[in-house]
Amino acid sequence: MARIVHPWEPVFDEHSKILILGTIPSPRSREAGFYYGHPQNCFWRALAGVLGRPEPASDAASKVAFLLQGGIALWDVLRACDIDGASDSSIRNPEPNLFRPLIGKTAIASIFATGRKATELFNALCRDEAGMEAIYLPSTSPANRAAQARPDFMEQWMALRRFL
Repeated sequence: MARIVHPWEPVFDEHSKILILGTIPSPRSREAGFYYGHPQNCFWRALAGVLGRPEPASDAASKVAFLLQGGIALWDVLRACDIDGASDSSIRNPEPNLFRPLIGKTAIASIFATGRKATELFNALCRDEAGMEAIYLPSTSPANRAAQARPDFMEQWMALRRFL
């Protein structure tokens, strides 16, 4: 169990229409230096499918441009927590980020959370402060490979199109 403090600022601009949240960056993402950095995480592939565009290059600047061109803000539910590796089920002592200041600088009208734990944490700890509930998206984590193979995985992700 280690105490992790979120290493990055949110990605957004004034044109961001939706906010996508994970729980907190995994060890592999922290090593890579950007959100969803594990090479087997399918976040960028899923989002490319939603936007009908090629996946961005692996560098952070390309990913930031990809998100902002799509009207997407990206961050995490937690500012800090105790966690064992990348296991969301091990999260203890969660400290949430504050979302109202971010929402106030953008056109964000909907918030999505990747995975059950991120959705549960946001709706329990942040919903009132943010003024809206998070909508569940299936996890893109390598640990969720079986669910990612089902047709409804991308169907649920494609629902983002209605909000962009």
